Amino acid sequence: MGVRLCLIILALAMLTPAKGFAQGAEGAGAGYESVSERPHMQAVRVDEAPTLDGEVINDGAYGASVPVTELWQTTPDFGAAASERTDIRVVYTDRALYIGVTCFDRNPEAIIVSDSRRDAGLNETDSFILILDTYLDGQNGFLFGTNPAGIEFDAQVSNEGQGGFGARQQSGSGGGFNINWDGSWDVRTTVHDQGWSAEFEIPFRTLRFPRAKTQVWGLNFQRNVRRRNERAYWTRLPRQYRITRVSRAGRLEGLEVPQARNLQVMPYLLGQGARQPGPKEGYKSEYTGDLGADLKYSITPALTLDVTYNTDFAQVEVDEQQINLDRFNLFFPEKRPFFLENAGLFSVGVSEFSGQEVELFFSRRIGIGPRGEPIPILGGARLSGQLSGINVGLLNMQTQRVDGVWPLPAENFSVARVRKDFPGRSSLGAMVTNRLSTTDKVTKVVDREGQTVAMDGRLGLGPYTQVSGFFARTYRPGVETAGYAYNGNASYVDSEWRLNATFTQVGEDFHPAMGFLQRGVAYRKLTSLVLYAWRPEDLFGLLELRPHVSYQSYWDLEGFQQTARWHIDNHFEWNDGFEIHTGINFTREGVKRPFLIAPDVLVEPDTYDHAEAQLVLITNQGKKVSLSLRSYLGGFFGGSRTNLSGSLRVRANEAFTTEVVFSYNDIRLLGGDFKTHLVQARISYSFTPRIFVQSLVQYNDIADLWSANLRFGWLQTANTGLFVVFNEVSDVTQQFGFDQSLSRSITVKYSRLINVLR
Repeated sequence: MGVRLCLIILALAMLTPAKGFAQGAEGAGAGYESVSERPHMQAVRVDEAPTLDGEVINDGAYGASVPVTELWQTTPDFGAAASERTDIRVVYTDRALYIGVTCFDRNPEAIIVSDSRRDAGLNETDSFILILDTYLDGQNGFLFGTNPAGIEFDAQVSNEGQGGFGARQQSGSGGGFNINWDGSWDVRTTVHDQGWSAEFEIPFRTLRFPRAKTQVWGLNFQRNVRRRNERAYWTRLPRQYRITRVSRAGRLEGLEVPQARNLQVMPYLLGQGARQPGPKEGYKSEYTGDLGADLKYSITPALTLDVTYNTDFAQVEVDEQQINLDRFNLFFPEKRPFFLENAGLFSVGVSEFSGQEVELFFSRRIGIGPRGEPIPILGGARLSGQLSGINVGLLNMQTQRVDGVWPLPAENFSVARVRKDFPGRSSLGAMVTNRLSTTDKVTKVVDREGQTVAMDGRLGLGPYTQVSGFFARTYRPGVETAGYAYNGNASYVDSEWRLNATFTQVGEDFHPAMGFLQRGVAYRKLTSLVLYAWRPEDLFGLLELRPHVSYQSYWDLEGFQQTARWHIDNHFEWNDGFEIHTGINFTREGVKRPFLIAPDVLVEPDTYDHAEAQLVLITNQGKKVSLSLRSYLGGFFGGSRTNLSGSLRVRANEAFTTEVVFSYNDIRLLGGDFKTHLVQARISYSFTPRIFVQSLVQYNDIADLWSANLRFGWLQTANTGLFVVFNEVSDVTQQFGFDQSLSRSITVKYSRLINVLR
């Protein structure tokens, strides 16, 4: 009955004429009906490049450029002109594109700068961001941003950024917003008595674009004035969109882009000392050295070949620990840079609404073992970009055989991906993956080989509606029947309404050898959402109210309901960013087989129906001290659960920031009572935007572990440079110390970007 009711509500909402939903959203500043109505600006060619020092006003190189001065708010005063003047100029030389920005501010002392780390979020600080749609396809782009501290913030955007904005490591395949991409570019800023200014230098070799001599690119600008919680754009955007909505971007015209080839080599040297538990003597120490290199070659301005030898990721931050209170797999996002460049192209099965439950290509399958242990990668290559208007991605990686207690074979991983983007936010694509053991089958401990074949597509229906989905089959040695999975999604998003319906089915024997399955069993899933965003004129200082109801349910293929959840909620958001979410959840868990939820605590087979209250509190994240809290109180697997989780952020200034993330559960079940504690503490100090010290200390009482990760970085261009990394893992029954530590390592790595063809 619940499923039918949800479908009826959703169908009625979807059938309501689009014009009715958009009324009130299509007033001043809501958007443009045609490309000709969007703002255009002319890029000016100059013989002498601007002096990159952050001083724009007195730099004569910008003199011939006609500035952009009008930006339009989406928050807090939707459709109004920006509260502060911004002056933006664009010029270029044979080598690079230059953007000079002056962010005037009548009260410079009130400028907020929250962080000075590379790729630190720009939402909770005064900031300036630009996006370039170099292919003018309305779906993909390169994003660059900074704040008054001069940080480098960059990202690759695909599918208009669907999957999130502003947080690192969105998903295993990068999702639609890949902040882990690090381009070779530069920015300088200065704060003065008129506000602050920034100069961007973006070499053309960092970008990908068509072969045409004269080009038109999509372009948009965003400025944040944090003390007013203000977000304003050059192109007038409906309030539900962000700068990643490149299908509504303005135009940068008059570019005569050079077609020069690009060859970059990034060699590295590495030394490591490690101490691990030994079989007899208690501990054994090892000292090793290594070297390797990455190579990047632009075959055409739109097509790039990346080659890696003896690939290493020692400088990458360790995984955040998680506590599993269910019987399904945990998802850990990809953090390794090589696998995250152009990752959105290889993404099939990931969407904003379905999450990472079914990923057909999950790059963490390469070079990471079943227990999270690193597996040496001998090398590989990736070809990605556009060829004759078609997005192309080819990837091949080879790992090394691992001997020992848990032997693993050497393996070869291959992916082939093509996708054609069409006007109107539509596309059609296909992907094939192949995982193959390349050593003696005696070394196999699990069935790891297999192939996946998939097709996916999106169809935009007007400015607000999109239909998408995929169909995939998997093949495994020794299994006669091919497994299958498919997904269909319909969504409608305008300034007031957000509607969605998704259906997913995963069949028996579906096993993507290079993918990720959260549940690992066959199932059918239905999800739906109805959300209304209301901005009152004057109601207790509220910016927006978002009442909504969602439903999700999983059944096995025999009709047994595995999981169901009704979520009824309302978000209250004030003008300064303070939020309260109040909700209630009605849940069902159908357990067919007993499972251990904690040591010595067993959940027996049964169907468990419960209700729980949910409360979320988010303070103004632009303040020097901010808090985010989430709590659940209610039934849980036949008993009860009290959950409190959240984060506390403290910053002394833009250089010194701390964050403590915590999760506490008090669970009382028929099979026993237990509590869990998970604490993660991050401390970061930036001497400059390119020299930093960061630490991550974690405590997990369920896993009985303390861990510490300390990183020092002295960055050069494109996130290369000197890294010193210290890691330690210790049993919770002992304190950190040389004698008690389970494992300890220190790694020194130096890498450098060399432009061979200048």
